[in-house]
Amino acid sequence: MKKIIFYLLLLFPFYNLQAQNCNCGDNFNYLTNRITKNYVGYADKVKPANSQQFKKFTDSLQQVANQANQYKCLSLCREWLDFFKDKHISFGMDFDKLDPDSVRSFFANEEKTTWTESTFKSYLEQNKEALDSIEGIWSVGIYEVGIVKDKKSDQFIGFILKADSVRWMPQHIKFRLAKKDNQYQTIFFAGGDHSEQHPILLKTRDVLDFGIFGKWMRSPKLLPAPLKKEIDLSPKFKVLDHETALFEMPSFGKLEYVAPTAALIKKNENVLKNTKHLIIDLRNNGGGSVLIYEKLMPYLYTNPILKEGGYVLATPENIKDSGYAKEYPETSDSIRNVFKKYLTELKAHQGEMYKLYPIDTIKFKTISKNPERVSFLVNRGTGSAAEMFLLEAKQSKKVKLYGEHSSGAVDYTEFVKVEMPCKFYTLYYPTCKSLRLPDYPLDNIGIKPDVIIPADVTDWIDFVKKYKTK
Repeated sequence: MKKIIFYLLLLFPFYNLQAQNCNCGDNFNYLTNRITKNYVGYADKVKPANSQQFKKFTDSLQQVANQANQYKCLSLCREWLDFFKDKHISFGMDFDKLDPDSVRSFFANEEKTTWTESTFKSYLEQNKEALDSIEGIWSVGIYEVGIVKDKKSDQFIGFILKADSVRWMPQHIKFRLAKKDNQYQTIFFAGGDHSEQHPILLKTRDVLDFGIFGKWMRSPKLLPAPLKKEIDLSPKFKVLDHETALFEMPSFGKLEYVAPTAALIKKNENVLKNTKHLIIDLRNNGGGSVLIYEKLMPYLYTNPILKEGGYVLATPENIKDSGYAKEYPETSDSIRNVFKKYLTELKAHQGEMYKLYPIDTIKFKTISKNPERVSFLVNRGTGSAAEMFLLEAKQSKKVKLYGEHSSGAVDYTEFVKVEMPCKFYTLYYPTCKSLRLPDYPLDNIGIKPDVIIPADVTDWIDFVKKYKTK
């Protein structure tokens, strides 16, 4: 039961409402105070050796924030939070829960150009023999931008022609580029929330590749965009051959995956008991809840498995915003009762780094003969609860990890969600610290695979199927 409670909190975000105040200086100050007093990893990362330098860094950003517009605040806050290098800390905007008119108003004073769609198309037609190779109309997804030489500088601006008409309106400047020795470089690229990013730009004749921000195609070469389909992240089970089965587990992020996963395991019980080699694909699984994988553990088990525990930083703010202070009608009475028990414990230890989760051990009465061999596929996108799965599974003699290092997002967990003084901003940070620390840190390091799959291998499943173990 304790492990269920521990990881349920990875899925449940919590916040408390503040009065609306979008002054950047005030929000930056609120952010730094909240993290300083409540982030469970703060004392591990701000130490006497770097505290003065960190104070200067904080003070300098505070001065900038005091003069910054509200829509530039995201980049400043993220720059400060980046110091902690914690993938469970994030600062952003929850657009799905914001009124579209409010979002438009929020970004109304963002930088714009005087170019319109009609004046730009006329410019392209009249100057087609003298245009720079990058000038023109470029598209990706719902976005269409015009790129033109800036009249006031040597830069090129990319401005919105078509977008979502909520966060991005026509004439908003999406990015600025520089040209040197016939090479183009990104000066800045505004993300979906207008925060300033600096991706490397790779340009070919008809493609502008901004990495994670998409490959933008020159419009005349653009084919009609296919209809967007929701990515299916539900679990899947396949029999590959008479000795090998594949369990694809692309996400632990939704509790509704618990039942389908259990059903797949039950449905394929006879297959699992007669399969020598089970491949579990955890590539790009960013985590969620351990409830999704628990039913697989008996098939991996060979010996008692140690489960790490954790401390919770029991500040008044963390207690008030924690999952224990909230009712969950969708959970069972037993889980809700444990929540209440933990809340009582935290209140009794307010102000402490309290060991809410002691170390535990998984034991099963029997060892399943099959599968004889269990291979996990792991990449840099495998993180959080998926890494917790790996830490437990790799203690089995049946298990080997293949691929590359995992993400490294498993030292500080159990996040809370806080709405900032400006309701457009949302802060997430973790309150629970693993008992592995400081002896066995994994954040930004990741879990090392037993077998590294070479970079030139494209079919990882085939590689693992054919890999000869000793």
